[in-house]
Amino acid sequence: MPQLVRVQNFNVSSDGIAAGEDQSFERPFGHVDPERLFAWAGATASWPMRTEPGGSRGLDDYLTRDYDRGIGAEIMGRNKFGPQRGPWEDLDWQGWWGDEPPFRTPVFVMTHHVRPSITLGDTTFHFVDDDAASVLALAREAAHGKGVRLGGGATTIRQFLDADLVDTLHVAVSPVTLGTGVRLWESPDELLDRFHLDVVPSPSGVVHHLFWRR
Repeated sequence: MPQLVRVQNFNVSSDGIAAGEDQSFERPFGHVDPERLFAWAGATASWPMRTEPGGSRGLDDYLTRDYDRGIGAEIMGRNKFGPQRGPWEDLDWQGWWGDEPPFRTPVFVMTHHVRPSITLGDTTFHFVDDDAASVLALAREAAHGKGVRLGGGATTIRQFLDADLVDTLHVAVSPVTLGTGVRLWESPDELLDRFHLDVVPSPSGVVHHLFWRR
């Protein structure tokens, strides 16, 4: 089975925005309320942070469950790990993800400012300063034959798309307009020269965009 590079359950607004401006420790998504993008996933029975029984079934739940299937490593941009820019000022702070991050795989954080690796629970974060192809080679080796998830944010995903290194994408488009922020695309049609696309509406109001290579 090939080691696919997958974007899983990535959320954008109807105008293609994945995160807001002015990111800070208190506001990981900047001026954007993440509930407006992620409510569909948080409502499912399979949402990993669910603390009470219940939750929806159906398409949204199936895609939420599929998040970890066959994944052996993740790649993310530095600002999915934390809000600091430039040289690391506080090496004691170990990211937004707590003592038990949800990834449970090696995670390669792309940054121009490397630091020692951090192990939290079953997740080890490695900080690498290299181009997309080189980081992917590291992630594939660490994944031991499983797939590599490209976790975001939007700028990192665009970097891998521009390098033609993505095999499949699942992008959940929420029925909200944000106007400003970090944009994944102006239109999903931008990817149709390289990808097939199925567009599947959900009763939750989210429209799932499923891309796979031509």
